[in-house]
Order: sequence, then structure tokens, then C-alpha cells
Amino acid sequence: MKFSVTQNGQPLDSSLYTWDEKTKTFSTNEDRLALDFSGINEVTFKTGIWCTFKTGSDCTFKTGIWCTFKTGSDCTFKTGSGCTFKTGSDCTFKTGSLCTFDTGYGCTFKTDFDCTFKTGYGCTFKTSFGCTFKTGSDCTFDTGSDCTFTTEKN
Repeated sequence: MKFSVTQNGQPLDSSLYTWDEKTKTFSTNEDRLALDFSGINEVTFKTGIWCTFKTGSDCTFKTGIWCTFKTGSDCTFKTGSGCTFKTGSDCTFKTGSLCTFDTGYGCTFKTDFDCTFKTGYGCTFKTSFGCTFKTGSDCTFDTGSDCTFTTEKN
């Protein structure tokens, strides 16, 4: 399996992470990484903060704050508190079926105008208290059947 992990534009020293090919688990405490696992499915990531991910389908993310995700289907986005999924105009949060955005408290899905949250069936936006879906004009939540938006009260 070929993948790349860089930090500040340089390849990350392999002594700073573990890659278990059998379980497809990538683990590190390093921050500010660019991880390109394009075409590799069913990967579990455990990273520090300020990371950017490109992956295949069926992936799971356990990250620190300020991360960006571009993935295939069946992925789970589980982040710490205070994370932001922030985009400019004409952006799309597009997932396949059975994806989950599971965040801690105080998280924000913040977009500019003409943005779309587009999902397949059976998707969940599950947030704790104090979370916001803040959009500009002409924004849509375009979901398949059996999708839910759940929040917890403070």
C-alpha cells in the first residue's frame, strides 16, 4: 500500500508514526500533517491537530482540532471539541451513505453562500450542546432517506 505523509512539505520520518498494515491503522502524535491515502479504504487514523486527509472509503478519524477531510463513502468524522468544518462559497460536504459527523461541544459547520450538505441514506449529524450549522444564503441540506440531525441540550 502506497501512501504519503508530509509535515511542512517534507516527508514525515517513519519513526514518528506507526502503520499497522494488517489493521490499516495509522497512528501518530504529530501535528500539521498532510496525509494522502487516496484509494486506500478502511483506514483508521489517530493524529494530532491541524491535519489534512485524503482517503478512500470506510475510514475512521480520531483527530485533534483544526483538521480537513476529503474522503470516499462510509467514513466517520469524530473530532474533539471546538472543531470547525469551515468552507467558502459553493462548497459541498459530500459523502456516501452511512457517514457520520460526530463532534464534541461547541463545534461549527460554517459555510458561505450556495453550499450543500449532500449525503446518501442513513447519515447522521450528531452534535453535543452549543453547536451551530451556520450558512449563508442559498444553502441546502440535501439528504437521502433516514437522515437525522441530533443535538444535545446543555
